[in-house]
Amino acid sequence: MIPAARESNLEIARRILGVSLPLMGSMVGNLIMMLVDRVCLARYSSETLAASGPAVYTAMAIIGFFAAVVGFSRSCVAQAFGRSGHDAAAYQAAVGIVVGILFAVALLLLAPLMAMIPSLSQRPPAITHLESQFLYWSAYFGAGMTFNMALSSYFNGIGKTRITLVAGLLGQVVGIVMTIGLVFGRFGLPEMGMRGSALGTLCGTLAITACYLPYVPRQVWSILRGLVRTRGVPLAEVAPRLRKGVALGVTAGIGNFGNAAFIWIIAGLGAIALAANNVNLTVSYLGVIPLLGLGIGCSVLCGNALGKDEFHQVPRIIAVTLGIELAYVAVMSFFQIVTPDVLLNPFGLADKPEAIRQASVATSRVLWTYSLAFAFSMTGQAVLEAFGITRFLFITRFVFMWGLSIPTVYLMTLGHVGDAGFLPTCWIVGSSYEAAIGVFYFWRIAVAVSKRQNAIVLTRAQA
Repeated sequence: MIPAARESNLEIARRILGVSLPLMGSMVGNLIMMLVDRVCLARYSSETLAASGPAVYTAMAIIGFFAAVVGFSRSCVAQAFGRSGHDAAAYQAAVGIVVGILFAVALLLLAPLMAMIPSLSQRPPAITHLESQFLYWSAYFGAGMTFNMALSSYFNGIGKTRITLVAGLLGQVVGIVMTIGLVFGRFGLPEMGMRGSALGTLCGTLAITACYLPYVPRQVWSILRGLVRTRGVPLAEVAPRLRKGVALGVTAGIGNFGNAAFIWIIAGLGAIALAANNVNLTVSYLGVIPLLGLGIGCSVLCGNALGKDEFHQVPRIIAVTLGIELAYVAVMSFFQIVTPDVLLNPFGLADKPEAIRQASVATSRVLWTYSLAFAFSMTGQAVLEAFGITRFLFITRFVFMWGLSIPTVYLMTLGHVGDAGFLPTCWIVGSSYEAAIGVFYFWRIAVAVSKRQNAIVLTRAQA
């Protein structure tokens, strides 16, 4: 038997980019849709602007948990596809859809409870009423996103990310048009303000579902019908998947809340620092969102390799991925350090007072530290997810973020109340802990490779 030829780094890079570039495009589309939504609410009224921050963040934190749990299906599909091809991947996709439907229904049932969350705060009733409207309907579009995650996990797991791109872009176009129309009452649609923002997102989410469904192979639906009508999904198979998925969901939750806590802590530095930080947040997204697509692509290829029992391929895939990521970070760092105004002015810096401008520019010049740290922590997390080692992700994130990073930044800011010049230091400290998380993730990957550990155990029951 002639052994398979060893892939060159260039060939691996082509495979990574082939999977990742469509995902990066879809994520950029999500960022644009989010910005359009925020701009619409900001221009509609001061009340919707004030309500949009807490409402959108709370909704995304809750939805993020459900989506992350269901999204673990991607790793199961990737390993099954690498091990046995389309048949095994179709079975894992069907199981993932069952899990997606169950969690989507659970999120729908939470709608009345989510609408009650704003009443727990001390904000003005006019604001909390708007927040309640958004949160109620966010359970509906969140359920759609959760179900879509089950579908996209199949396509991403087998490397057909162009389908994810097409569905995502079409849905985002629908979402943008419907949001503008329903918020302001344009295009013959009713003016609904805050509620219109949520309903516009729901329309975009349903459009994505409509795009996905025709591409799902009949084999997946046939297996799904067999699982539901005959014997159901074996508990022994679903339980480990749910445990690992819940660990991922909790990890995503503590990460989201940790990022929010950082923003709240920065508010202690004063209004100037808070305004400067808000400007830089969007710029920081430009530095990390493309990295997310590369990380998912790396995770899929590592999952395929693990499914084939080719552990030796994992370090090479990671190394090539990091090379591409670091090249992107270097380009973005150049603009952040040398020409910060080019990045900051489009996001409102030009109209801000000089004190805010100075703090924003100083902060922009250290954002590269976070992008660099994020490249390692995010890639490490994506690869460990491919191994199914999700409990370690949760413990590491919790200890470093909530046990060390957040308390450290908080204690440091207590001695610099009103000092906007301390904002760059806060970013550097936070980035240092993020880098430490990345170091621990990569250590765990090295252990898993050397000991040939694979925590995803796939069983192929006959449907």
